[in-house]
Amino acid sequence: MRFGCHLPVYGPAATRHTLLGFARRMEALGYDSLWASDHVVLPYTIASRYPYNPTGDFPLPPAANFLEPLTALALVAGATERVGLGTTVLILPHRHPVLAAKMLATLDHLAPGRVILGAGVGWMREEIELFGVPYARRGAWSDEAIRIMRACWAGERVEFRGEFFTFPPFAAVPRPANGAIPIWIGGHTPRALRRVAELGDGWHAAFTGAAEMTKALAELGAACRRAGRDVATLTLSARLGLPARQDPQALVGELRALRDLGVSHVILESRVRDLEDLTEIYERFARDVRPQL
Repeated sequence: MRFGCHLPVYGPAATRHTLLGFARRMEALGYDSLWASDHVVLPYTIASRYPYNPTGDFPLPPAANFLEPLTALALVAGATERVGLGTTVLILPHRHPVLAAKMLATLDHLAPGRVILGAGVGWMREEIELFGVPYARRGAWSDEAIRIMRACWAGERVEFRGEFFTFPPFAAVPRPANGAIPIWIGGHTPRALRRVAELGDGWHAAFTGAAEMTKALAELGAACRRAGRDVATLTLSARLGLPARQDPQALVGELRALRDLGVSHVILESRVRDLEDLTEIYERFARDVRPQL
Protein backbone atom coordinates (compact mmCIF):
# COMPACT_ATOMS: atom_id res chain seq x y z
CA MET A 1 0.00 0.00 0.00
CA ARG A 2 1.31 3.41 -1.02
CA PHE A 3 0.69 6.64 0.89
CA GLY A 4 0.41 10.24 -0.20
CA CYS A 5 0.03 13.54 1.63
CA HIS A 6 -2.30 16.42 0.91
CA LEU A 7 -0.25 19.58 0.43
CA PRO A 8 -0.96 22.80 2.37
CA VAL A 9 -2.56 24.62 -0.57
CA TYR A 10 -5.25 26.56 1.30
CA GLY A 11 -5.50 28.88 4.29
CA PRO A 12 -2.75 30.89 6.02
CA ALA A 13 -0.25 28.00 5.68
CA ALA A 14 -0.43 28.11 1.86
CA THR A 15 2.96 29.78 1.47
CA ARG A 16 6.16 28.99 -0.38
CA HIS A 17 7.96 28.31 2.89
CA THR A 18 5.38 25.82 4.18
CA LEU A 19 4.76 24.14 0.84
CA LEU A 20 8.44 23.51 0.10
CA GLY A 21 9.35 22.58 3.65
CA PHE A 22 6.49 20.10 3.88
CA ALA A 23 7.14 18.57 0.44
CA ARG A 24 10.84 18.01 1.10
CA ARG A 25 10.21 16.51 4.53
CA MET A 26 7.49 14.16 3.26
CA GLU A 27 9.75 12.88 0.49
CA ALA A 28 12.51 12.31 3.04
CA LEU A 29 10.07 10.36 5.23
CA GLY A 30 9.34 8.00 2.34
CA TYR A 31 5.84 9.11 1.39
CA ASP A 32 4.98 8.11 -2.16
CA SER A 33 3.04 11.12 -3.44
CA LEU A 34 1.98 14.71 -2.81
CA TRP A 35 -1.48 16.03 -3.74
CA ALA A 36 -3.30 19.31 -4.29
CA SER A 37 -7.02 20.12 -4.28
CA ASP A 38 -8.70 22.47 -6.74
CA HIS A 39 -10.74 25.63 -6.40
CA VAL A 40 -10.01 28.55 -8.70
CA VAL A 41 -12.43 30.98 -7.04
CA LEU A 42 -14.59 30.88 -3.92
CA PRO A 43 -17.93 32.67 -4.46
CA TYR A 44 -19.24 34.88 -1.67
CA THR A 45 -22.62 33.15 -1.92
CA ILE A 46 -22.64 29.34 -2.22
CA ALA A 47 -26.03 27.66 -2.38
CA SER A 48 -24.52 24.36 -3.55
CA ARG A 49 -24.23 21.71 -0.86
CA TYR A 50 -20.69 20.68 0.08
CA PRO A 51 -20.77 16.85 0.00
CA TYR A 52 -18.06 16.09 2.56
CA ASN A 53 -19.53 17.23 5.87
CA PRO A 54 -22.94 16.82 7.56
CA THR A 55 -23.92 20.51 7.34
CA GLY A 56 -23.22 20.91 3.62
CA ASP A 57 -21.37 24.16 4.30
CA PHE A 58 -18.07 24.78 2.53
CA PRO A 59 -15.40 25.02 5.28
CA LEU A 60 -13.37 27.97 3.94
CA PRO A 61 -14.28 31.67 3.73
CA PRO A 62 -14.27 33.30 0.26
CA ALA A 63 -11.12 35.33 0.93
CA ALA A 64 -9.05 32.31 2.02
CA ASN A 65 -5.83 31.60 0.16
CA PHE A 66 -6.33 28.69 -2.24
CA LEU A 67 -3.36 27.98 -4.49
CA GLU A 68 -3.92 26.91 -8.07
CA PRO A 69 -3.02 23.20 -7.90
CA LEU A 70 -0.94 22.72 -11.06
CA THR A 71 1.13 25.82 -10.28
CA ALA A 72 1.68 24.59 -6.71
CA LEU A 73 2.68 21.14 -7.98
CA ALA A 74 5.16 22.71 -10.40
CA LEU A 75 6.91 24.40 -7.47
CA VAL A 76 6.95 21.12 -5.55
CA ALA A 77 8.26 19.25 -8.59
CA GLY A 78 11.36 21.44 -8.66
CA ALA A 79 12.07 20.80 -4.98
CA THR A 80 11.65 17.01 -5.02
CA GLU A 81 13.02 14.11 -7.04
CA ARG A 82 10.94 10.99 -6.49
CA VAL A 83 7.42 11.54 -5.18
CA GLY A 84 4.34 11.37 -7.36
CA LEU A 85 2.46 14.62 -7.98
CA GLY A 86 -1.32 14.39 -8.04
CA THR A 87 -4.58 16.34 -8.00
CA THR A 88 -7.36 15.36 -5.63
CA VAL A 89 -9.21 16.25 -7.70
CA LEU A 90 -8.77 18.62 -10.62
CA ILE A 91 -12.24 19.89 -11.50
CA LEU A 92 -12.37 19.42 -15.25
CA PRO A 93 -14.90 22.20 -16.03
CA HIS A 94 -12.58 24.79 -14.46
CA ARG A 95 -10.16 24.68 -17.42
CA HIS A 96 -10.25 24.42 -21.17
CA PRO A 97 -9.22 20.79 -21.82
CA VAL A 98 -6.47 21.65 -24.31
CA LEU A 99 -4.89 24.07 -21.83
CA ALA A 100 -5.25 21.55 -18.99
CA ALA A 101 -3.65 18.84 -21.16
CA LYS A 102 -0.76 21.17 -22.02
CA MET A 103 -0.14 22.12 -18.39
CA LEU A 104 -0.23 18.52 -17.21
CA ALA A 105 2.01 17.30 -20.04
CA THR A 106 4.49 20.09 -19.30
CA LEU A 107 4.55 19.16 -15.61
CA ASP A 108 5.11 15.50 -16.46
CA HIS A 109 7.79 16.42 -19.01
CA LEU A 110 9.69 18.31 -16.31
CA ALA A 111 8.99 15.72 -13.59
CA PRO A 112 9.08 12.61 -15.79
CA GLY A 113 6.42 10.04 -15.08
CA ARG A 114 5.47 11.52 -11.72
CA VAL A 115 2.08 13.10 -12.49
CA ILE A 116 -1.30 11.56 -11.65
CA LEU A 117 -4.49 13.31 -12.71
CA GLY A 118 -7.21 12.84 -10.16
CA ALA A 119 -10.19 14.26 -12.05
CA GLY A 120 -13.79 15.11 -11.21
CA VAL A 121 -16.79 16.99 -12.52
CA GLY A 122 -17.21 19.20 -9.44
CA TRP A 123 -20.06 19.94 -7.04
CA MET A 124 -20.12 23.76 -6.80
CA ARG A 125 -22.55 25.10 -9.38
CA GLU A 126 -21.53 28.72 -8.75
CA GLU A 127 -17.86 28.09 -9.57
CA ILE A 128 -18.48 25.80 -12.54
CA GLU A 129 -20.94 28.18 -14.21
CA LEU A 130 -18.49 31.05 -13.75
CA PHE A 131 -16.30 29.28 -16.33
CA GLY A 132 -19.15 28.96 -18.81
CA VAL A 133 -19.89 25.25 -18.38
CA PRO A 134 -23.57 24.32 -17.97
CA TYR A 135 -23.83 22.69 -14.57
CA ALA A 136 -26.45 20.15 -15.66
CA ARG A 137 -24.19 19.03 -18.53
CA ARG A 138 -20.89 19.06 -16.64
CA GLY A 139 -20.65 15.27 -16.75
CA ALA A 140 -20.90 15.02 -20.53
CA TRP A 141 -18.61 18.06 -20.86
CA SER A 142 -16.03 16.36 -18.63
CA ASP A 143 -16.22 13.08 -20.54
CA GLU A 144 -15.41 14.99 -23.72
CA ALA A 145 -12.62 16.88 -21.93
CA ILE A 146 -10.99 13.58 -20.91
CA ARG A 147 -11.08 12.34 -24.49
CA ILE A 148 -9.53 15.60 -25.68
CA MET A 149 -6.73 15.43 -23.13
CA ARG A 150 -5.92 11.86 -24.07
CA ALA A 151 -5.84 12.89 -27.74
CA CYS A 152 -3.44 15.73 -26.90
CA TRP A 153 -1.11 13.31 -25.11
CA ALA A 154 -1.28 10.61 -27.79
CA GLY A 155 0.56 12.33 -30.63
CA GLU A 156 1.78 15.51 -32.24
CA ARG A 157 -1.16 15.88 -34.64
CA VAL A 158 -4.43 16.34 -32.77
CA GLU A 159 -7.93 16.92 -34.09
CA PHE A 160 -11.29 16.49 -32.44
CA ARG A 161 -14.97 16.83 -33.23
CA GLY A 162 -17.52 16.56 -30.44
CA GLU A 163 -20.59 18.11 -28.86
CA PHE A 164 -18.80 20.85 -26.93
CA PHE A 165 -15.48 21.21 -28.80
CA THR A 166 -14.36 20.91 -32.40
CA PHE A 167 -10.76 21.59 -33.42
CA PRO A 168 -8.89 21.51 -36.72
CA PRO A 169 -5.53 19.65 -36.60
CA PHE A 170 -2.93 21.12 -34.23
CA ALA A 171 0.28 20.04 -32.52
CA ALA A 172 0.44 19.40 -28.76
CA VAL A 173 4.04 19.05 -27.60
CA PRO A 174 5.65 18.11 -25.24
CA ARG A 175 3.97 14.80 -24.59
CA PRO A 176 4.00 13.20 -21.14
CA ALA A 177 7.18 11.27 -20.38
CA ASN A 178 5.49 7.86 -20.68
CA GLY A 179 3.15 8.87 -23.48
CA ALA A 180 0.15 9.41 -21.20
CA ILE A 181 -0.83 10.50 -17.70
CA PRO A 182 -2.89 8.15 -15.50
CA ILE A 183 -6.38 9.47 -14.81
CA TRP A 184 -8.06 8.48 -11.55
CA ILE A 185 -11.72 9.49 -11.64
CA GLY A 186 -13.30 10.86 -8.48
CA GLY A 187 -16.93 10.55 -7.44
CA HIS A 188 -19.33 8.01 -5.98
CA THR A 189 -22.49 8.38 -8.06
CA PRO A 190 -23.51 5.72 -10.61
CA ARG A 191 -22.55 8.15 -13.39
CA ALA A 192 -19.11 8.73 -11.86
CA LEU A 193 -18.49 4.99 -11.53
CA ARG A 194 -19.54 4.51 -15.15
CA ARG A 195 -17.02 7.21 -16.07
CA VAL A 196 -14.32 5.27 -14.20
CA ALA A 197 -15.16 2.12 -16.15
CA GLU A 198 -15.36 3.83 -19.53
CA LEU A 199 -12.62 6.48 -19.33
CA GLY A 200 -10.46 6.07 -16.23
CA ASP A 201 -7.26 4.35 -15.23
CA GLY A 202 -8.44 4.26 -11.63
CA TRP A 203 -11.09 5.26 -9.10
CA HIS A 204 -10.30 7.94 -6.52
CA ALA A 205 -12.74 7.71 -3.59
CA ALA A 206 -12.97 10.59 -1.12
CA PHE A 207 -13.60 10.24 2.62
CA THR A 208 -15.17 6.80 2.26
CA GLY A 209 -14.79 3.94 4.72
CA ALA A 210 -14.51 0.27 3.87
CA ALA A 211 -18.25 -0.41 4.26
CA GLU A 212 -19.22 2.35 1.80
CA MET A 213 -16.47 1.30 -0.59
CA THR A 214 -17.67 -2.30 -0.60
CA LYS A 215 -21.06 -1.23 -1.95
CA ALA A 216 -19.53 1.18 -4.47
CA LEU A 217 -17.08 -1.48 -5.69
CA ALA A 218 -19.97 -3.79 -6.50
CA GLU A 219 -21.47 -0.99 -8.61
CA LEU A 220 -18.08 -0.30 -10.20
CA GLY A 221 -17.70 -3.98 -11.06
CA ALA A 222 -21.09 -3.96 -12.78
CA ALA A 223 -20.15 -0.81 -14.71
CA CYS A 224 -16.89 -2.42 -15.82
CA ARG A 225 -18.70 -5.51 -17.06
CA ARG A 226 -21.05 -3.34 -19.10
CA ALA A 227 -18.05 -1.48 -20.53
CA GLY A 228 -16.17 -4.71 -21.31
CA ARG A 229 -13.53 -3.80 -18.76
CA ASP A 230 -11.79 -5.89 -16.10
CA VAL A 231 -12.07 -4.04 -12.79
CA ALA A 232 -8.68 -5.50 -11.85
CA THR A 233 -7.06 -3.19 -14.43
CA LEU A 234 -8.08 -0.14 -12.38
CA THR A 235 -6.05 1.48 -9.61
CA LEU A 236 -8.16 1.93 -6.49
CA SER A 237 -7.26 4.89 -4.29
CA ALA A 238 -8.86 6.64 -1.34
CA ARG A 239 -8.52 10.04 0.29
CA LEU A 240 -8.82 9.85 4.08
CA GLY A 241 -8.78 12.33 6.91
CA LEU A 242 -5.74 11.98 9.18
CA PRO A 243 -6.55 13.08 12.74
CA ALA A 244 -4.05 15.17 14.65
CA ARG A 245 -4.57 12.85 17.62
CA GLN A 246 -4.09 9.47 16.02
CA ASP A 247 -5.26 6.13 17.33
CA PRO A 248 -2.67 3.92 15.59
CA GLN A 249 -4.59 0.66 15.98
CA ALA A 250 -7.84 2.18 14.71
CA LEU A 251 -6.02 3.61 11.69
CA VAL A 252 -4.27 0.31 11.01
CA GLY A 253 -7.61 -1.51 11.12
CA GLU A 254 -9.25 0.95 8.74
CA LEU A 255 -6.34 0.86 6.31
CA ARG A 256 -6.12 -2.93 6.35
CA ALA A 257 -9.83 -3.11 5.54
CA LEU A 258 -9.28 -0.79 2.56
CA ARG A 259 -6.25 -2.81 1.48
CA ASP A 260 -8.31 -5.98 1.57
CA LEU A 261 -10.77 -4.33 -0.83
CA GLY A 262 -7.94 -3.66 -3.29
CA VAL A 263 -7.10 -0.06 -2.41
CA SER A 264 -3.43 0.40 -3.24
CA HIS A 265 -2.92 4.15 -2.74
CA VAL A 266 -4.18 6.26 0.17
CA ILE A 267 -3.99 10.05 0.25
CA LEU A 268 -3.96 11.41 3.79
CA GLU A 269 -5.30 14.87 4.64
CA SER A 270 -4.79 16.49 8.02
CA ARG A 271 -5.62 19.85 9.50
CA VAL A 272 -3.54 22.75 8.15
CA ARG A 273 -2.07 25.12 10.74
CA ASP A 274 1.64 25.57 10.15
CA LEU A 275 4.67 23.63 8.98
CA GLU A 276 5.62 22.35 12.43
CA ASP A 277 2.15 21.02 13.18
CA LEU A 278 1.76 19.43 9.74
CA THR A 279 5.14 17.76 9.91
CA GLU A 280 4.49 16.35 13.37
CA ILE A 281 1.18 14.77 12.29
CA TYR A 282 2.69 13.01 9.27
CA GLU A 283 5.86 12.00 11.11
CA ARG A 284 3.67 10.28 13.71
CA PHE A 285 1.83 8.33 11.00
CA ALA A 286 5.11 7.32 9.35
CA ARG A 287 6.49 6.15 12.69
CA ASP A 288 3.50 4.54 14.40
CA VAL A 289 1.10 3.41 11.66
CA ARG A 290 2.81 2.74 8.35
CA PRO A 291 5.25 0.07 9.64
CA GLN A 292 2.24 -2.08 10.62
CA LEU A 293 0.89 -2.20 7.07
